[in-house]
Amino acid sequence: MVPVRVLGVALDSAQHHVVLLAPLPGGGAEGGIVLPVWIGSQEAMSILVAIERAATPRPLAHDLMAVMIRELSASVERVVVTRLVEGTFFAEIHLATPRGPFVIDARPSDAIALAARTDAPILVAEAVLAEAGVPEGAMEFDTRGDDDRVEEFRKFLDDVDPDDFQG
Repeated sequence: MVPVRVLGVALDSAQHHVVLLAPLPGGGAEGGIVLPVWIGSQEAMSILVAIERAATPRPLAHDLMAVMIRELSASVERVVVTRLVEGTFFAEIHLATPRGPFVIDARPSDAIALAARTDAPILVAEAVLAEAGVPEGAMEFDTRGDDDRVEEFRKFLDDVDPDDFQG
């Protein structure tokens, strides 16, 4: 397993959100490799809010997950991007619970959003990094405007009316 960090959340050339993971120095992977993991826009915002430590007027779903885990006397030990199957990434959330270790299957975006809130390490299987990692700079990603997207999301949260979601 290779320890990584969230390098950022970006847009690819088709304007799809991608979280960029980079191996930590001394983590066993060659430098200059980035793992792009395509994610949904809501998950991108959630990861951005977490890594920016931005305050939100109400808890987001991943905030709620972190609180529930903590209040159940458990903790997130690590999250692992385990495999890549037909273009789909898979991940696991490893918990330490009063009853012992527990592993939850998860989407990488949810696992990363939770890790960002709990300061849990993020690991990637060597095979995934070898298959999907790209040299840093080999693909063009727009990371400019992350602060603008967080600010836009904050404004949305401030102005949203719950009645807008009534069916």
